Amino acid sequence: MSEQLNAIQKILKANSNAEALEAQQKFVPGEMKAYGVRMPVLNELAKAYKSGGFELAEALWKSGMMEEKILAVKILGLVAKKDPERSLKLIRFFAPGIDNWAVCDAMGMQGLKPILKTHQQDIFALAKKYNRSTNFWERRLSLVLVEWYTRIPELHPEIKQLIKPLENDPEYYVRKAVTWINKNFAKGK
Repeated sequence: MSEQLNAIQKILKANSNAEALEAQQKFVPGEMKAYGVRMPVLNELAKAYKSGGFELAEALWKSGMMEEKILAVKILGLVAKKDPERSLKLIRFFAPGIDNWAVCDAMGMQGLKPILKTHQQDIFALAKKYNRSTNFWERRLSLVLVEWYTRIPELHPEIKQLIKPLENDPEYYVRKAVTWINKNFAKGK
């Protein structure tokens, strides 16, 4: 595993640049450790290293750089179907380490994408758990996890129950997620 992790880190370092890092810091504000690597490189790395599976995803997450966290979630999204329970467990492991909206949204929208239809109850249970978290990124995650389900009208009441306690949240990024979900409802998504 460390061989794959080392290889990925070398590729990330080789593809990092100051311009990309500056753009990241502007687009994803906050304190974070990042290389400054553009998303197409991460997408290619996820495809190339998906064979590393759950173990590689966990190792990447633990490394702590923003691109490694996003890559961990992308790899998880590529292998989630192989072991849905382990995928859900990894999301629970990753959640406390979210430190920006980009990682949060990647986790909520890509990490469990292959099991959205088969594990709806489990995903809603996670969303309910994070909905009242003291960690505002977990509160945002509670809504991002269910964003895909806004296209299913029968689930709107359950999603609205998740929105209600967060409508006046003191954190900007949580309120922004509320607005996003409500716009999906308005579009009929």
